[in-house]
Amino acid sequence: MAKNRNRRREVAAPSPFEQARDELFQHIIRCGVLQAAPEHQAEWFDDTMAYLDDRYPELSEAQLSELKTLGTRFCQPPKSQLASSDAASAA
Repeated sequence: MAKNRNRRREVAAPSPFEQARDELFQHIIRCGVLQAAPEHQAEWFDDTMAYLDDRYPELSEAQLSELKTLGTRFCQPPKSQLASSDAASAA
């Protein structure tokens, strides 16, 4: 039997957590939060998390907390390779 290669595959819809995560990352990029001062980032995250809580009521407090953690990590500058290799050679 020949397989039908043109048949569409069913793709699972993203979960509310995945939707909220993607929306958070898009907001971070669009709003310029990456260049903001730490105190402004904290204020922005408080407002944005309240918005996401309203928009995705099915998310638990733990999931919202995880989203905030992911977002704050996303905003941190990348670690340099030099600092990583210095720490490895010191150990």
